[in-house]
Amino acid sequence: MLIFDQLKRSDPAIRTLAYIFLIGTLMLLAGLWYIQIFSSKQYIEKFQNQALRTIRVPAVRGKILDKNNVVLAECRPSYNISMFLEEMSGEFKNSFQRLLKQTPQKLNRQQREELAKLSRFLTISNAIAKLSQQLNIAVNLDPKLFEKHYEQYRAFPMSILEDITPAQIALFLENPNHPGGFDMDFWPLRYYPYQTVAAHLIGGMRRLHQDEMAENEDEPFFHYALPDFKGAFGVEAALDNYLRGKAGFKTALVNNLGYRESEKTWIQTEPGNNVILTIDINIQKEAERALSAVGPNVKGAVVVMDPNTGDIIALASAPAFNPNSMIPRIPAEEWKKLNDPELMPMLNRATFGAYTPGSIFKIIVALACLEAGIIDPEETISNPGYFQLGRRTIRDTAPPGDYNFKRAFKLSSNTYFIHFGLKAGLSRILDMGHRFCLGQKFNIPVYQETSGFFPPKDYEKIRKTRGEPWLDGDTANLCIGQGEITVTPIQMAIMTSAIANGGKILWPRLVDKIIPADPLNKKEIRTFPHSMVRNTLNVSSKHLELIKESMLADVEDPDGTGRQAAIPNFRVCGKTGTAQIMKGRSLIRKDTWFVSFAPYENPRYVVVVMVEGGGSGGGTCAPVAKRIYQALARYEKTSENKLMVER
Repeated sequence: MLIFDQLKRSDPAIRTLAYIFLIGTLMLLAGLWYIQIFSSKQYIEKFQNQALRTIRVPAVRGKILDKNNVVLAECRPSYNISMFLEEMSGEFKNSFQRLLKQTPQKLNRQQREELAKLSRFLTISNAIAKLSQQLNIAVNLDPKLFEKHYEQYRAFPMSILEDITPAQIALFLENPNHPGGFDMDFWPLRYYPYQTVAAHLIGGMRRLHQDEMAENEDEPFFHYALPDFKGAFGVEAALDNYLRGKAGFKTALVNNLGYRESEKTWIQTEPGNNVILTIDINIQKEAERALSAVGPNVKGAVVVMDPNTGDIIALASAPAFNPNSMIPRIPAEEWKKLNDPELMPMLNRATFGAYTPGSIFKIIVALACLEAGIIDPEETISNPGYFQLGRRTIRDTAPPGDYNFKRAFKLSSNTYFIHFGLKAGLSRILDMGHRFCLGQKFNIPVYQETSGFFPPKDYEKIRKTRGEPWLDGDTANLCIGQGEITVTPIQMAIMTSAIANGGKILWPRLVDKIIPADPLNKKEIRTFPHSMVRNTLNVSSKHLELIKESMLADVEDPDGTGRQAAIPNFRVCGKTGTAQIMKGRSLIRKDTWFVSFAPYENPRYVVVVMVEGGGSGGGTCAPVAKRIYQALARYEKTSENKLMVER
C-alpha cells in the first residue's frame, strides 16, 4: 500500500504522521478501557444514586396494655387508595396532545409547560371523579399539592383516600372498571379500642412532618417517607422512644422521566415494644362512669391508688375525648371542640389541674398541731359558728357547740383548726406540708403534670421583701386550705396513701414494665419497681391512728360530712373539702373534694375525687367515691370466687 511504500522510503513526514495516528489510537483505547473497565463500578454507583430513591417505611408501634394484659392502644391496618403516576404517563401525553391541538397559536416553552401542568391535573381530576362516583365519596384534588407531588415525588404513590371504610374497600375491590393508576395499600394506624376511657393517661398521636423524620441521625437518608406518627401527650408521648420501634427502608428504581420502575426492601422495620401499665381498665371504667354521673359536662378528676405500692389503679379526668378522632388527621370541627376554653377536654385534671384544697388540707394542719403537742384530742373548745380574727369574721360551716378533735374533724370545723393552727404557727404547718412533698412533681409519665403551689419554708421573708408581709389572716386561710396553696388530685392521693400506710410518701407508679412485641421473647426491656419511698413523715403512729379513726368517723358517723361514701362491710375512711374560689369579694365557684382510703382495718385502696364547681365535698364527691368502692369490693369478691374455682 501507498503509506507503507512511503514508510519504506523513510519519508520523515509520513512516518511522523503515522506515529501520531498510532499514539492517538492507543490513547483512545486506553481511555475507553479506563472508563468501561477500570471505572465502571464508580459510574454504575453514580447512576444508581441518581436512579434510586429511598423510601422510609414506618414501624408498627408497640401496644399499651393494662395490668391484666387488656389492650388499651394498638395498631390496626389502615387501608388507603393511592395513585401511581407512572401508570398515568401515557394519559398525560394524550391529554397534552388533545389540548395542544385545541390551541390555535404557537406556544413558547413556558406556555407548553403550563399546558402540560393543566393536562396532568385534568387527567388526574377526571380519574378521581370516576373513583369518587364508584365509592360514593367526595374527593377534592388540590392542584398545588398535586403539582408538588408530581415535581418532587412522582416515583412514589400519591395518597388519594386515607383510612377507607370496609364498605369502600369492598366497592373498590369488587369493581374491575376503576380508572388506571389506582391501587390499595395500607400502613399501621393507631387505634384505641376503649375510645374515651383512660384517654388522658394513654394519650394521643400527632402526624410527623417529613423534616422531623429527617432529623433522626440514627436513620439513613431518605427521599420520601410514608405517613408516620409520634406520641403527642400521655404515655404515648412519655414512652414514645420505647413504643415507636425502628423504621424500615426500601428503594425505588426510577427512569429518566422520574417514574418508578421497581422497588426493593433493604432494611426491614422493627416493631416497637409493648408497655404494660398498672391501670385496671375495669376500675378505670367504673371511675369514669361514677364521675360522669355527677352531671353533664362535669369537670373533675378521680385517682384510685394502692397505698402500699404506689400503683395507680385508675386515673380519670372529665370531660374526656376520643383520641381516635385525631388519627389520621383532626377534622376542624373536632379541633374546635378539643380547644373549648370552658370545658378544656384535653386537660388532664388529675395531674395537671391545680386546685385549692379546702378542708382536706386540715389533715396536714392536724398532724402539725398534734406533733407540736398543741392539740389534746380530748380537749374541747367552744365554737360560736365563726372565728373572729381582728375585724375579720370567718364563717364556720360546722354548727355552734363544743368540739374535741374528732368532732371538729368529722364536721370540718373551721373555728377549731384556725384556733390551733394559729397556735402552731406558719413554720410548723409549712414543715408538715413539705414532708408530704407538696409543691413538687412526682414524674408521672403522662406528659402533663404540674407541681401546684405550696409556700417555701422562708415564705414569710419572701413576702416581706415584696412589701407584702405575711399576716395572721394568711395563716388562718392556710389552716382551712384556702389562700396561697394549690394541689393536684394525684398529690392528694399520695398524701392520703401516707396516712393509710403508716407515714410513707411513695413514688406513684403508672408503668409496670416494658416488654418486646414478640411474644416468644420473654426478656423485659425495662421494669419499674413498686413501693419506692420518696420520703417518710416521721410522725407518731399514735397521731396517724387518730387521723385514721377520725376519717372513719367522718364517713361512718351519721353526722359526718362524708357519710354519703359509706358502704356495708367495706369500712371507708375519708375527709371532705369545699374550697371557695373568689374574685375580689365575689364567689366564682366551689371546688369540691373527697379524699379517702379503705378498708379501715387493712387499707388497700385510696380514692380521691375532685369536682370543679361542685356543691360540697360531701354532697358531690363522696357519692362518686362510694360507687368506686362498691365496684372495688365487687371485683375483689369476683376475683376471690375465681381463685377458689381454680383451686
